[in-house]
Amino acid sequence: MAQTTKIREGEIWAVGGGKGGTGKTFITSCVGTYLAKKGKNVVLVDMDIGGANLHSFFGISRPQKSLTSFFEKGASLSDLVVKTDLDNIALITGDIHSIASDKITFSQKLKLFRQIMKLNAQNVVIDLSAGSHNNTLDTFLIADRMIVVLVPEVIAIENVYHFIKNSLFRKVKKTLKEYGFKEIAQHIWDRRQNYGINNLKELIDYLKDSFSYIGTILDHELASFKIHLVLNMVRNNNDILLGASIKSVMMKYLGVPIQYSGFIEYNDAVWKSVREGRPFMLNYLATGCAKQIEIFVENMIKGKDVSLPVGF
Repeated sequence: MAQTTKIREGEIWAVGGGKGGTGKTFITSCVGTYLAKKGKNVVLVDMDIGGANLHSFFGISRPQKSLTSFFEKGASLSDLVVKTDLDNIALITGDIHSIASDKITFSQKLKLFRQIMKLNAQNVVIDLSAGSHNNTLDTFLIADRMIVVLVPEVIAIENVYHFIKNSLFRKVKKTLKEYGFKEIAQHIWDRRQNYGINNLKELIDYLKDSFSYIGTILDHELASFKIHLVLNMVRNNNDILLGASIKSVMMKYLGVPIQYSGFIEYNDAVWKSVREGRPFMLNYLATGCAKQIEIFVENMIKGKDVSLPVGF
């Protein structure tokens, strides 16, 4: 059982993370541009409510259409698609001034998800708001490929751990609720000390071991919960190797299969491309940064981890 059912061909990709400033929007724009260059029909959706600026990466200064019309006027999502100057890529801007993420109603959210799934595109790539609000997590969870962007900073690492943990817990609770077990996961988690549970992986293992029917449900529903990690703004080998360490930590404490799909070096050309209003993957294709983005996307598609370099 599920609240939303995928009813079209193609894939939904969502780009999230624990905090702002990690380069989620830059990654979203680059992933979309690369897919479009490969001949895919792409629609980018800016769901960074309150801080939407994906349009600026494509030289669109004042969007004529935005999600404001969807939430305030009931406009169809397909009617809000804005063409860009690039072939095969269009944009739904998130220039919303009158609604906050936590004010989106349940019915609005379900309507949004249904219409995202109906968009006429081979790839829909969603740029999410920072943080772990339930609406952000639910949008992340409808994706076929869940991408998490991280920068090599202590606070960012802590935040991305909490983002993935909250996403997984949200998935577990929603799944069990849909199968008629409304509050069992939250009930046991709130009393985890009584059960000797120290982390989310141990909670899931406890549920599987204690209730065989729940174990079957979770094995089936969590099989698709796979995170694609990209490490942004790296400067040296230690930064790059951090991705492998995070992968191990996530498996140990969350039991989550992380694919370390790629890393992207710090490059001043990124902010230059934004200032110029031209997509980075067109203006700076010869840079190492652009090559690393291509590798990252191809690794995601092929299900491969990035090859860790000997030198940088």
